[in-house]
Amino acid sequence: MSKARHPFDKPGRAARGPSAGPGPGPGYSPANSNTRIHGPRPFVPPVPAAPAPSVASPSSNLGLNSDRLRALMVQRLREQGIGDARVLAAMQAVARHEFVDQGLASRAYEDAALPIGFGQTISQPWVVAYMLSVMCQGRDPSRVLEVGAGCGYQAAVLAQFVPEVFAVERVRGLYEQARRNLAHARARGRVRLSFGDGMRGLAHHAPFDGIVVAAAGVKIPETLLEQLAIGARLIAPEGASRQKLILIERTGPASWRRQELEDVRFVPLRPGTQP
Repeated sequence: MSKARHPFDKPGRAARGPSAGPGPGPGYSPANSNTRIHGPRPFVPPVPAAPAPSVASPSSNLGLNSDRLRALMVQRLREQGIGDARVLAAMQAVARHEFVDQGLASRAYEDAALPIGFGQTISQPWVVAYMLSVMCQGRDPSRVLEVGAGCGYQAAVLAQFVPEVFAVERVRGLYEQARRNLAHARARGRVRLSFGDGMRGLAHHAPFDGIVVAAAGVKIPETLLEQLAIGARLIAPEGASRQKLILIERTGPASWRRQELEDVRFVPLRPGTQP
């Protein structure tokens, strides 16, 4: 791997990139992690109460209503400016309620982040759709890395249209949870899930056609930038008290182009692993 200077160490290296793709649409601002935090609140169709479960399994909490609720979620994403047909179809295909706690299953299709344990959250649907749409705009990625797999939902969405998805999770309990969820969703065979330090990426599988980071570092790790293929994009939140989504495109062996997008709030990106 080359020892190129970090692209943001000197003024002028962080030039603005090309258009970020789908418009941001109306804002949404629940006070929790993994969410967009500015702009007016859009109209959200009321979510019907979920039927009582007949058996104790994650999928039974919503039953046949889940298809209809996912369709409402996808319709809302279109109204909020998401236009990538691949991403919308993937989010229609993946049952989000199977990736959250049974007690929260009836809220799975709201545009809100939800807790998944270990101090982490599953990102709100708009954030997932927006990040993937921007990363994939004008591209047909075949090899994507996700840093911060969490409960496995975003990896499952990616696996609907990306042939090779690699995901890293640093929290052992979440790693095990993601394994179970992906198996239940029949997506584990399409996602290569690893337990490890996501800040280090997966150099032995690089380069990647895209990288999506689901936690905010004060600075995007240079190691991840080096694992991008030339012409590929990375999208990640960056910052501490104030965070923004950052889009980075690798333009050459030692050059990158940077663009600031939405204000967001994510859980912090941490080094190492947590048993």
